[in-house]
Amino acid sequence: MAWIAPALVLHLGRHRFPAVQEPADRVLGAYAFLVLLVLLERLLSAADDIYRTYPVSQRRPVKGYIQVLKIFLWVVGGVCTVSLLLGRSPWVFLSGVGALTAVLLFVFRDTILSLVASLEIASNDMVRVGDWIEMPKYHADGDVVEMALHTVKVQNWDKTITTIPTYKLIEESFRNWRGMQEAGGRRIARALYLDQTSVRFCDPDLLERLRRIQILADYIARKEAELATYNAARGVDASVPVNGRRMTNLGTFRAYVEAYLRHHPRIRQDMTLLVRQLAPTPEGLPLQVYAFTDTTAWAAYEAIQSDIFDHLLAALPEFGLRVFQKPSGHDLAAWPVVAGGGAPRP
Repeated sequence: MAWIAPALVLHLGRHRFPAVQEPADRVLGAYAFLVLLVLLERLLSAADDIYRTYPVSQRRPVKGYIQVLKIFLWVVGGVCTVSLLLGRSPWVFLSGVGALTAVLLFVFRDTILSLVASLEIASNDMVRVGDWIEMPKYHADGDVVEMALHTVKVQNWDKTITTIPTYKLIEESFRNWRGMQEAGGRRIARALYLDQTSVRFCDPDLLERLRRIQILADYIARKEAELATYNAARGVDASVPVNGRRMTNLGTFRAYVEAYLRHHPRIRQDMTLLVRQLAPTPEGLPLQVYAFTDTTAWAAYEAIQSDIFDHLLAALPEFGLRVFQKPSGHDLAAWPVVAGGGAPRP
């Protein structure tokens, strides 16, 4: 109303100035048309705000399309406003648009690319508001907080905001973690690096001690029976350890880790679960745990993963195994004493 009142006063008083009545009518007509454009733009913005209160807006954002409508509205409105001011038909101006097509394509290049990208993203359901995406080239690693026509805003885990051109999501690759969140399980893929010199065959004393580990008792009994049958069938000379097949502390530990994960209440048993050796490295022999937690929440996931590896690191000495680590700190301080035949420093 505040915008209409001045125009209404001028409209009612224009007859007092006959000399400027015609120009005044054109100016007032253009002004009224601009007010109408502003009103329509505000209505579109209000419609977007209302739409975003519904859950479907997370999967199908319409902000980009509304921005396209606003651009179209202002382009057409601008032509009509100028035609009202000059007293000419809008078609006179529109007829010259063909000659300016190349210029318009250059000016609106990003808009056209973004519109096409928005349509493809929406039709293929590639990204939604709330998705966790990674795009290393743009240092983006976090949740999508806004999807507009020209840009996609990502709030990184350090609370910074990365802005990515919408069409770059089509041109370049990115990782979307939505599948992990929908599956309800987050992957653990971490390895213990073991000192290869600590790997050995299990002797009777070690096996006797390991039998007291409840989740290993059945495995050891079953494995001993299997190996005894195999070796007896082939007449293996048991006096030489490398003859035939024998249990090792590493293989037994691997079986223990798998059994431990099978009994863990926070590990998904319906998803991939395995414990495997990777190729040896200069940093030791990697024994990888590959499993999925029953939660995707970051803090809870990290706590579960840490608890598992805390336990495994503490259990290693029971199997006669050592974790590999490069000498430093206390190791180097104790080295001269050990090399000289003394006891290590505390």
